Amino acid sequence: MQRHTIAILVNDCPGVLTRVANLFGQRGFNIDSITVGSSEEAGLSRMIITTSGDDQKIDQLMKQLNKLIDVISVTNLSKNPYVSRELALIKVNATPSQLVELNSIVEPFRATIVDVGPASLIIQVTGDSEKIDALLVLLQSYGILELTRTGSMAMARSVVPAAAMAN
Repeated sequence: MQRHTIAILVNDCPGVLTRVANLFGQRGFNIDSITVGSSEEAGLSRMIITTSGDDQKIDQLMKQLNKLIDVISVTNLSKNPYVSRELALIKVNATPSQLVELNSIVEPFRATIVDVGPASLIIQVTGDSEKIDALLVLLQSYGILELTRTGSMAMARSVVPAAAMAN
């Protein structure tokens, strides 16, 4: 099964998220991650949903999503180049004396330590899912006390015309 990232532009009103999530469940799709927030246009929100399925079933799901009230547009970002990022906050069992050691682990990931307490610290990292997963593996030995991730945020890459690239 292929992983798909779907962008859904919807009216910003109560019940839309429930209707979209119910459609996924009724069609037997698991939502791996979902991110919802304001869009570039007032009154509209954008949902970014990652799920798995074959192309034919995803195409059918997208047609059904387009039929929902308050859905403006549905795009399978996975069909073309796109940029995807997540944000994670990771609380690690560590003392301030381990700060330098942990900083050397998180620095190559362009992560930052955003809070230091007497028995734990919080690390913030952004990037693709694989990058965050790799950092989590390295932090396991310290003991991960708490983890929260945003889910995937994604946007189609800009298309550059071939003529512009030749100049």
